[in-house]
Amino acid sequence: MTIDNQLGMHARAAARIVRLAEKAKGQVFIEKDGISADAGSVLDILTLNCPMGCTVTVRAAMAEDKDVVESIERLIKNKFGEPE
Repeated sequence: MTIDNQLGMHARAAARIVRLAEKAKGQVFIEKDGISADAGSVLDILTLNCPMGCTVTVRAAMAEDKDVVESIERLIKNKFGEPE
């Protein structure tokens, strides 16, 4: 998926991802350029340095967390609920 909002994946956006990832039974990850970050950690997400236009992948360690992955993907697709 592509980060489409102007501010990229910033702290407020990362916090929204964390709130969704906390619903998972197992770990959820966001990957960029082969680097994986724990989606349950704002700091981990921010270390990926994802500006507008970068591509990320969301995956879960457990198949039963598919709904959480889809929720995070929707959030990213909807520009983290921000107008920009």
